[in-house]
Amino acid sequence: MIVMTAIAASASKPGTSPVEGPQVWRGPEMAAQPTEWIYEMSAADNADLNAATAAAISTGKDILDIEAVDFPLPQFGAKLAEMREEMLHGRGFKLLRGLPIQDRPIEEVAFMYWGIGAHLGYAVSQNAKGHVLGHVKDLGLDYADPQARGYQTSARLPYHTDYSDLVGLLCLKKARSGGLSSIVSSSALYNHIMAERPDLGEALMQPFYRTRWGEVGSDRPAWIEVPAFNTYEGGVSTSYVRSAVRKAQLMPEVPRVTTKQEEAMDYIDALAGSPEFHLDMTLEVGDLQFVNNHYIMHSRTAYEDHEDWAEKRHLMRLWLACDDGPTFPPGMTEHFQGLTRNGRPNGIHIPGVPFSAPLDAE
Repeated sequence: MIVMTAIAASASKPGTSPVEGPQVWRGPEMAAQPTEWIYEMSAADNADLNAATAAAISTGKDILDIEAVDFPLPQFGAKLAEMREEMLHGRGFKLLRGLPIQDRPIEEVAFMYWGIGAHLGYAVSQNAKGHVLGHVKDLGLDYADPQARGYQTSARLPYHTDYSDLVGLLCLKKARSGGLSSIVSSSALYNHIMAERPDLGEALMQPFYRTRWGEVGSDRPAWIEVPAFNTYEGGVSTSYVRSAVRKAQLMPEVPRVTTKQEEAMDYIDALAGSPEFHLDMTLEVGDLQFVNNHYIMHSRTAYEDHEDWAEKRHLMRLWLACDDGPTFPPGMTEHFQGLTRNGRPNGIHIPGVPFSAPLDAE
């Protein structure tokens, strides 16, 4: 772990200039121009998706083996490629509204979603079970449990990032109430913090200790260390999960969070939660949201769910690695997360655990 600390810290020395580019935005300006980030699926677009889904299923391949070539999009493909560029190198997010999933068997929905993902990148595992097709659904777990993941609960999820280039959420069922999705530009937060409180910005560039209980092999420590802000080549890549920092403090062998780090986390959380910075959105059934983890932190409000399991709030999730994704500092991820064969963030993968694509939460 000593080597990792040295790499992480040296990769995150304070920058001298603010980050510039379309990834720097504020919530009110985005809320005022929804057509810039919401794409309404047309009848022709959905006809393309329907045909591609049928073509993929007709190959007889397992869903894990479906690639972009198996999911042809002669009309919608060019539009999706433009949106991909926006996700990876533009604002960092996009909402596709109105996918044709109503009254469709869950197997077909999964193939459709997987096929779209195959045009954007390749799926990486989201948990220790090797799930490359994930499900955000309340399993009745306690978010305070160090081994529970937020997506398995109905609790409010603080602003955080995931272990992939892109995260996609397809809304299958809405909650009875609550469950609002919220995103914030971490680049905008970085600029504000470095301008107003550079001391806290520097604290966020120092390694934070985070739990990885149940997410790494037995040969690895159950905790890792990584800065929240990682500056590199004029940009900043964010890796922030405060709940994992808090849970790591339950481990006696983990160094204590400093007073300055606590103040820095309080500050970034307060900024992210301010209407001045974040953008709220309600995900309707058939909505598909993609977010760039390097540029954006995401959150959701607590929700009240339905009693019937089949009617419970249900989002199907993909974590995607993209070979041409944003650059990030050498050593930022491989020491705590691992890299794909092409050097991209590799999700949560325990050696020896096979990949799987379940059709419901487990």
